[in-house]
Amino acid sequence: MKSAPPSIAAVVEGLVASLKHQPGALLPILHALQDELTYVPDEAIAIIADALNQTRAEISGVISFYHHFRRTPPGDHVLQICRAEACQARGAKQLESHIKQRLAIDYHQTSADGRVSLEPVYCLGNCSCGPSIRIGDAIYGRVSPARFEQLLDDMTTQVVELV
Repeated sequence: MKSAPPSIAAVVEGLVASLKHQPGALLPILHALQDELTYVPDEAIAIIADALNQTRAEISGVISFYHHFRRTPPGDHVLQICRAEACQARGAKQLESHIKQRLAIDYHQTSADGRVSLEPVYCLGNCSCGPSIRIGDAIYGRVSPARFEQLLDDMTTQVVELV
């Protein structure tokens, strides 16, 4: 018989215990939590604050300052749009507008069906092929609104291919 997965509190406590003695431990703890759980749950804040002898407000302030950290689980797919200058010069603003309208969400939000979370990113290292987006670990260049629609169809059928 399989054992039950560890509770969120147990995961948080384990990560905090293993990292709290590092200098500047808060950011490594937050990164580890997001890597492990895909977000930083509300119940983690009190545990981290107690372990680091900080206030809950201090922990919450750091989480809200860095857009990388999520307070809620992301959608099935995390879609990042490059907002760096090279991509903007190649039409990223128009692509961004199309994507936001098509998904009916803004940055740091998840589509109503829970499938796609939209995040800004400031360079994907694909500058000569902008505008670029990343879906999960795959980077796509020269993305037009039509190409995005193809990728969205692939996402909804779980057939996102590396290009």
